[in-house]
Amino acid sequence: MDRVPVKYRSVLISVFLVSITFGTFWPVLKHEFVRYDDDKYVTENPHVTGGMTLQSVVWAFTRPHFYMWHPLTSLSHLLDYELFGLNPFGHHLTSLLLHIANVLLVFRVLKRLTGAVWPSAFVAAIFGVHPLQVESVAWVAERKNVLSALFWMLTIAAYVRFTERPNIGRYSLVVLTFSLGLMAKPVVVTLPCVLLLLDYWPLQRLQWRHQSRGENSPHTGSAMIRQAHHPEQSRGKAGHQQLSLLRLLGEKIPLFILTAVVSVITYIAQQRGGVVSELKSIPVSYRAANAVISYATYIAKMLWPSNLAVFYPHPGGDFSAVRLAASVVLLAAISVCCVYFFGSRKYLATGWLWYLGVLVPVIGLVQAGAQERADRYMYVPMVGLLVMVAWGAGDLAAKRRYREVMSALLAVVIVSAAMVCASLQLRHWQNSLTLFTHTLNVTRNNYVIHNNYANILRDSGKVDEAIEHYTRCLQLSSDSPEAYNNLGNALAAKGKMDEAIAHYEKAIELVGNQKPGRYLPPVLAEAHYNLAEALRIQKRFDGAVEHYAEALKLKPTDLDILHGFGLTLAELKRFDEAVKYYNKMLELEPSNVIARGLLGLALAGQGKADEAIEQFRIVLSKHPDDVEMYCNVGILLEQQGRTDEAIKEYRRAIEVNPAYDKARSLLDAALAKINSQKTEK
Repeated sequence: MDRVPVKYRSVLISVFLVSITFGTFWPVLKHEFVRYDDDKYVTENPHVTGGMTLQSVVWAFTRPHFYMWHPLTSLSHLLDYELFGLNPFGHHLTSLLLHIANVLLVFRVLKRLTGAVWPSAFVAAIFGVHPLQVESVAWVAERKNVLSALFWMLTIAAYVRFTERPNIGRYSLVVLTFSLGLMAKPVVVTLPCVLLLLDYWPLQRLQWRHQSRGENSPHTGSAMIRQAHHPEQSRGKAGHQQLSLLRLLGEKIPLFILTAVVSVITYIAQQRGGVVSELKSIPVSYRAANAVISYATYIAKMLWPSNLAVFYPHPGGDFSAVRLAASVVLLAAISVCCVYFFGSRKYLATGWLWYLGVLVPVIGLVQAGAQERADRYMYVPMVGLLVMVAWGAGDLAAKRRYREVMSALLAVVIVSAAMVCASLQLRHWQNSLTLFTHTLNVTRNNYVIHNNYANILRDSGKVDEAIEHYTRCLQLSSDSPEAYNNLGNALAAKGKMDEAIAHYEKAIELVGNQKPGRYLPPVLAEAHYNLAEALRIQKRFDGAVEHYAEALKLKPTDLDILHGFGLTLAELKRFDEAVKYYNKMLELEPSNVIARGLLGLALAGQGKADEAIEQFRIVLSKHPDDVEMYCNVGILLEQQGRTDEAIKEYRRAIEVNPAYDKARSLLDAALAKINSQKTEK
């Protein structure tokens, strides 16, 4: 391809990158949503399924979305729903297109930074098709990852343009793209530090106080050697002006301010969401050990991507001392190597610090969630390691014969292997069942996935198997209110109401034992509601009322809670209160015919027959085949002495369903009543 004119080379490489990326990931377009965060982000999120409205846009910018403030990501989900509804094809297509755009940007940005076409193409190719990227592309809930990476690379591109000719307009573009990245995912907070690394290499804008010729090599640019005696006039790559570290830091103060603001917002949102672990639950020593092991494990998974899973449970203090020691040795050895070649092969230090630094927010020192690590966290950090590999391989092969042919063949083999591995990993993401089954096969003690897998089994009617997995989950994590609540649902489905009630009560107790601050987990409302439903079924109405009221405090607009609460109050003959909750249901959903029918019954209980009949007729106008409503109208008409009209209603019910015995009995009784009245006359 070296014979191809330079102006076409980048175009052909870009076409190649798009082809291999789409060729690897296109099966995702046939995949389903998964019941692991996709429901919370999209399918069961009322803000998203309400469509793109002014109210939903305000929500995106003013409220955390699943414990994280990322309004741009929320807007992308809203737009997808507006375009595709709940058809997963469109949501997956958007994520795939964003990933392809990121692949192209990695290539173009690295090429612009370094001028090295083939190493840049190799990095972009592996970035595009590596199995570790599957999670970010195939998981709709991880839209924030691919979207934030887009603005990450655009910010670097804008920064390179700014360094070529600094002015306020170009710097404003850097701030804008960086701000958009932060609004896509707060993990972008590390980008200002990465820009400093790029100042060191390959931009070479960093001016050292004391530079010697030995610190430079052909790899870092001969211009610095020629101008070492005149630092005030020295220039970096492509004529970039060199500045002191202090000035480079000062240049990025606006970016660091944005970083600080978004970091605080994110911490508060996650703390209020109850996902930030307290030090007493995971001590600093455990966090540090897990961070070191995770750094080493990510490198191993990049080189040998086996046993990848959607969730790796945090081991706490249960980690191998040998594994920790090996991880320390590996990280130390790489760090020493980077220091040794600090002046001659600067790409090593830049790539290594890129990798280490970008992972800092998610490495577990501030533990958010219950995961040990996550494949998706390598989406951008991987670029740093790939730069080390690509440029290092170029140096190693520089003086060898047939280096171009050997390098090309090796690159083809590596990219092809990555494509095959990614395709195999992608199959596990077809649906929730395939994803959870695979995860349980490649991890151990995975209580989170046991719980999620049990939910799938329960919903598919395999309740006994679901109970086994819920039980296993509780054996591994005995303080999980979600698992107790879910197990209660499974037991209720088996008709074991007393056992179900005990599990709902345990879930409520566990939440009460926590110290959540202003956070109350969603499971608390669910457990109160489920307990109320179980008590209502057992006709323990007074107890049910208490728990419906607690559930309603937490979820005041939940239709199911309002429905059950109204039914229970009606059973207790507290019709005035029942009417209030049915009216609330209709305020929230005016087309809810069930609420109309129940409101009619409650009004009838109050003795307001005409108002009740009005509600029943509204139901019949929408559902003219509802035989029960005809009977209700007939009964109320009879109570008003309008027996002839009642007979007409019963006959309409029989016309709709001749086998409906209740209507026939009411009709016979009404006819007998009429005949009796005639006889008396």
